[in-house]
This record gives sequence, structure tokens and C-alpha cells, in this order.
Amino acid sequence: MERKVPNFAGTWKMRSSVNFEDLLKTLGVGIMLRKIAVTAASKPSVEITQEGETLSIKTSTSVRNTHVTFTVGQEFNEATVDGRACTSFPRWETDSKISCEQTLQKGEGPKTAWTREITNDGELILTMSADDTVCTRVYVRE
Repeated sequence: MERKVPNFAGTWKMRSSVNFEDLLKTLGVGIMLRKIAVTAASKPSVEITQEGETLSIKTSTSVRNTHVTFTVGQEFNEATVDGRACTSFPRWETDSKISCEQTLQKGEGPKTAWTREITNDGELILTMSADDTVCTRVYVRE
């Protein structure tokens, strides 16, 4: 039976963000960089295109733009929130939620992961974690 893949495609605007600065602190980001990142990341624009289980996610802020493309169930390379190279493995946690564990390619650091979930009322919930610190961001389609 083929899975019904939720539609992540669209342009998303962040409605709320909780614990982003704490997440950066857990990752060892210094105070000056944290302040810049928190300010810049307060209004990210997220554009997602999707073909089946392959997602392409562009995130733009005034400081940094990121772009990742991945297929659920296949390993890919990306960077952690603080910019370290990692190998990620996204998988379906539920019918509407992708969870992804990240493994640093070099060195030691907090254990990082993210999830993206489409809620019944059409919101996109992004969670990012570093060890026990969890940042939750809620997005709405523009």
C-alpha cells in the first residue's frame, strides 16, 4: 500500500519560536553570535518544494540562507543549526511527521535532531534539538 504523503510544499512564515537561543547555547554558540542569530532568525522565510517523498527546503534570513534537498528514508549531508557538517537520516515518524537524527561527520558535540510535521489545521511544526534542549517553531502558509 502506498503511503499518502502530506503536502509540505509552499512558502511558510514563522508564527512562533520557543527556545532558539537556548538551543544555540547548548550547541556552544557564543553570546554575540547568538544575539545576531536570534534577531536574524526571528523572521525566516521558508520555501518548500516537494515531489513525492523528496523535499527541497530553502530557508532565508537576513544573515544566512540554507538549502537542503532530501528524500525520506535516504541518508543525506547537511549542516547542524550551528553550521557543522553532519549526516542526516530522515524517516517517517507518523503519517504526517518526518524525524531526522543528525550524526556529526567530525568531532564531538551535542546530539542533534529535527522533526517537521504538518498538523491537521495546516501548520508546519519544526522542532530542533541538541541533547535535552528543544526549540519549537510554528509556521503558517503564506
